[in-house]
Amino acid sequence: MQASSTHLVLIPSYNPGPAVYATVAAARAQWAPVWVVVDGSTDGSAEQLQCMAAQDDGLRVIVLPQNLGKGAAVLHGVEQALQSGYTHVLTMDSDGQHDASMIPSFMQQSQADPAAMVLGVPVFDASAPRIRVNGRKVSNGLANIVTAGGGIGDSLFGFRVYPARPLAEVMRRNPWMRRFDFDPEAVVRLSWRGVRPINVPCKVRYLSESEGGVSHFNYWRDNKLLAGMYTRLVLGSMIRLPILILRKLGLS
Repeated sequence: MQASSTHLVLIPSYNPGPAVYATVAAARAQWAPVWVVVDGSTDGSAEQLQCMAAQDDGLRVIVLPQNLGKGAAVLHGVEQALQSGYTHVLTMDSDGQHDASMIPSFMQQSQADPAAMVLGVPVFDASAPRIRVNGRKVSNGLANIVTAGGGIGDSLFGFRVYPARPLAEVMRRNPWMRRFDFDPEAVVRLSWRGVRPINVPCKVRYLSESEGGVSHFNYWRDNKLLAGMYTRLVLGSMIRLPILILRKLGLS
């Protein structure tokens, strides 16, 4: 297990089911510190996670009184991380999809190139729903259009290392990015800001219901949210297009 005074693992969590305990334990086996932001959960997981933290100095649990959304939970954790002197956060989902054994590798790449964002690119197995795999191809294509080929390997995968201050500044300036739109909009706006992506393949596993898998994705609500988000980003990219092209050509 590695420890850091600059890089921490940040896990937003909302009614995750029992998989969260194994997720947090796996993250702690790889890294310290690990922070969990409980986003208004009503399933009793906050209390159990607090019991885990009481016995583990490397684990901190932050409990928000009501559900505000994944992006809002991440921003809350990032703001507190900055106040505590941390410079980078690795975000991962609480439901066991992400491979915690990759944490040290992602952190090492970030430490070697701290101005960059380290983005996981999912390597799917047979458990991945085909509709989700195909849907993200659309999102990834749009992300690279609005960044003028910014090199974003995957726009939706939440396993990634962010430079904390640029992320906080981007989010403070925009009222969006607070729910399911957080992951793709954050990476696009950071790319606009000039934060370079480093893409790293990472295994992902979708847990079945019998394995404790929980999904809060709502196809109608969240796809509508993403459609509105990309409308904003397309319009925003038109304003930035000359700068993006010059940057692509190495002229700015």
